Amino acid sequence: MGEMRSLFTETAQRQQSPETAPTIFTVSQINRVVHDLLETGLPALWLEGEISNFTHHRNGHMYFTLKDESAEIAAVMFADRNISLQFTPADGQKVIAFGQITLYERKGRYQINIEEMRPAGIGKLQLELEKLKERLHAEGLFDARFKQPIAKFPERIGIVTSPEGAALRDILKILRERYPVVEVLLFPARVQGEGASAEIAEAIRSANRYALKIEKIDTLIVTRGGGSLEDLWAFNEEPVARAIFESVIPIISAVGHEVDITIADLVADVRAPTPTAAAQIAVPDRRELLEFAHSAQTRLQQLIVSHIDGYRMRLEVLQRSRGLHRPLQLLREHQQSLDHASELLVRAMRERLARQQERWRSLVSRLESVNPASVLRRGFSVVESEAGQIVRSAEQVQVGERVKITLHQGKLLSRVEAKEADHGEEIFKD
Repeated sequence: MGEMRSLFTETAQRQQSPETAPTIFTVSQINRVVHDLLETGLPALWLEGEISNFTHHRNGHMYFTLKDESAEIAAVMFADRNISLQFTPADGQKVIAFGQITLYERKGRYQINIEEMRPAGIGKLQLELEKLKERLHAEGLFDARFKQPIAKFPERIGIVTSPEGAALRDILKILRERYPVVEVLLFPARVQGEGASAEIAEAIRSANRYALKIEKIDTLIVTRGGGSLEDLWAFNEEPVARAIFESVIPIISAVGHEVDITIADLVADVRAPTPTAAAQIAVPDRRELLEFAHSAQTRLQQLIVSHIDGYRMRLEVLQRSRGLHRPLQLLREHQQSLDHASELLVRAMRERLARQQERWRSLVSRLESVNPASVLRRGFSVVESEAGQIVRSAEQVQVGERVKITLHQGKLLSRVEAKEADHGEEIFKD
């Protein structure tokens, strides 16, 4: 082939006279030279264009044209390459394709042999995402050695998300059901759109400043609900990844649905498939705690009985033993010592059981104290606005507005006749 190219070059440069016989090439020779020039002179490259004249041949190969406003190029994607496509190509679809510019020698047709192809919009984002993943992975941001453990019994949890999103409502619902004693702090941020990544990163840093300067935050949940790749893109940007990696608070990332995996998920200490799952990871279930307490009490009682029975059996064996060389008095002394030891053991076990019972009663009492039903039984009530929001201040409702009042037994529908501030005048007067 090299000789053919040299001959072609020399012939093209030589001035031919009428006496000189021309060098004549075959079509195959010319096409082979052009094929070689294209494949050796141009590296494999990415190309963007619109699909037209698309044909999926029965042999599995795909044939089509890629075009833009002013030009077009023939394209082919062989079956062994297109079998892994994540979408179905169609006329009018804009794509980015990676392949080799070449010449189909038989037809003398200039074309691109495509090895990989993606829809244009998502394709660009995916390329950016893969490049950032590679760089952050090389820096160690995904390494397991940097992962922090999640607190088992948190006192305070922070949440970074949109105040209006469904993710926040889902998390709060699960936290109230499973572990109502935990305190929750919201660090609001937009979770999609321009500037969202900067807001998320700043909210994470704000939570860390709060934890360092005011009071400890045991766990931070960074979350949003499901969406497209573009909707979730803020959680794939470098500022969010850096803020998560630098956080001194252990972070649970819960972005989108189970199939969505963002860079935030890879950097976080724990990745939850959904916001609901994040809440379940963040706190224990009070019902399981109570079951454990009852089970521990039962096991402790069984242990005491087992120890006493064991010593009693040993004593009985000793009493029946014929190998004793001491008088019966010695046996009685041993029996007395054993009875004394048994009493001490029983006393110690009972004291330990009492301490354990007191500890679990304290925990149960603490959980029960925040049970909404218990609060209502003590004479308190819950007031809700017409919008279904819990009313904590007179400023939340207007005179004439209807409110729903939940009591320990029953509910009332009332209308606000008057209202006063914390230190205002008494509203119940003639």
